[in-house]
Amino acid sequence: MASTFQNGLSNQKQKQGLSFTEYCKGWSVLLYEIFFEKISSRHLKIPLPLPPLSDLTIILTGPTSGIGLEVARNLAFSGAHLVMAARNTKAAHDLINQWNNERSYSSSSDEAKQLLDIEVMKLDLLSLQSVVNFAQEWNSKSRPLNVLINNAGILNLGKPQSFSEEDGFETHLQVNHLAPSLLTILLLPSLKKGSPSRIVNCSSTGHLFGFVDVDDMNLTSGRRKFFSFRGYSSSKLAQVMFSSILQKKLLLESGISVVCVSPGIVRNTNVVRDLPKMLQQVFQSLIFFAYPLKEGCRSVLYAATYPEVQDYTKSLKAQDSHVCAYIDHDCTFGNVSKEAQNLETSMKVWDKTLNMIGLPSDAVDKLLSGDTVEVSKNDRSD
Repeated sequence: MASTFQNGLSNQKQKQGLSFTEYCKGWSVLLYEIFFEKISSRHLKIPLPLPPLSDLTIILTGPTSGIGLEVARNLAFSGAHLVMAARNTKAAHDLINQWNNERSYSSSSDEAKQLLDIEVMKLDLLSLQSVVNFAQEWNSKSRPLNVLINNAGILNLGKPQSFSEEDGFETHLQVNHLAPSLLTILLLPSLKKGSPSRIVNCSSTGHLFGFVDVDDMNLTSGRRKFFSFRGYSSSKLAQVMFSSILQKKLLLESGISVVCVSPGIVRNTNVVRDLPKMLQQVFQSLIFFAYPLKEGCRSVLYAATYPEVQDYTKSLKAQDSHVCAYIDHDCTFGNVSKEAQNLETSMKVWDKTLNMIGLPSDAVDKLLSGDTVEVSKNDRSD
C-alpha cells in the first residue's frame, strides 16, 4: 500500500494541473451541494444545539459579516468567552451592543441581563505585521486558548488580480492561507495552555478545483492564467495541505487538534457583486437552493465545539494519517480532494508557506517547547 502511494507521488511530480476526471469530480460535488445540501442535512436542527461553552475561550476571525457573524452570535449566546478578531473593530462593537440589547429584551431572567462575554481585538489579514501584533498581544496575556477559528476569507469573483500592499502577496493567497497560517503557528503556545484545544480552518468545496504550483504560489509567473476562482481554489487547497502537515507535526500529547470544515454553498451576494448583472442573476437563481447563513454556520460550530470531533482527530493521529480531519457541510466526516492527499506536494507547500510568512522550519517545535521565534521579512519570490 505504501509503495503504491509513493509511486503515485512520483507520477505527479510533473503534473501541471488537474485532470479532466478531477475536474468532473469537483463539479459533481459542487452541483450536489448547490441543489441537494439542504436535503442531505435535513437531520440537523436550526440552530444547531451547542454543548456548554462557558469554560471555553474562542478566537474567531472575520466575525462581523457572513458566516462568521452567525458563528460569533451563536458562540456568544451559548456562553463562550469570544474574542472577535476583526479588521473593523467598530462594526464588532456595534454587534456586541446589538446582541446585548437583544438578549436583555428577549428575557427577564437575571442571566439574560448579564452582558455577553466578548472582547474585540484588531486584526487585518492583509497585513502580516497585523497578524504578528495580534498574536503578540494575545500571548502576552498568558491566557489559555481553547479554540481558534480561522473563518475570514475572500472570493473576489470578477475582479482582476490584486496584491496586498504591505506584503506583496496575491490577496486570495494571503487572506485565505498565508495570514491564517501565521496566526495559527504564533498562537500555538496559547493553544497548548488551553488543551485539549482545536484549530478550525474554514475550507470550501472550491479546494476540489485547486492546484498548487509550489514554485508559483503567488500566481505571477504567467504559467497559469489568473482568474479569481483559480486564486481562491488554489489558496483553499494550500490551506488544507498546510493543515494536514500541521496535524502531523502536533504530537498527540500537545492536545491540539486540527480540523478543516466546509460550510457548503451559502447565500452571500458579496462574492458576485463585481460580476456582470446577467451572471449575477444566474448565480442568484442557483443559490436559491443553498443555505441561508443560519444554516451555513452549523458545520463550523460543530467542528469548533462537539467533543466527537477531537475523538476523530485523535484516531487520525493514531493511524498516522497524512491528511487532516475534514468535516462536510452536513456535519459528517468527509474526504479531501485527491490533490490534497499528495503528501510530497503538501510538504513542499508547508516549507514554502513558512518561508513566505517568515517563520523558521522548526517554528512549531520551538513554540511548543516554550521558546520564541522571530518572524523575519517574508519571501515574495516564487
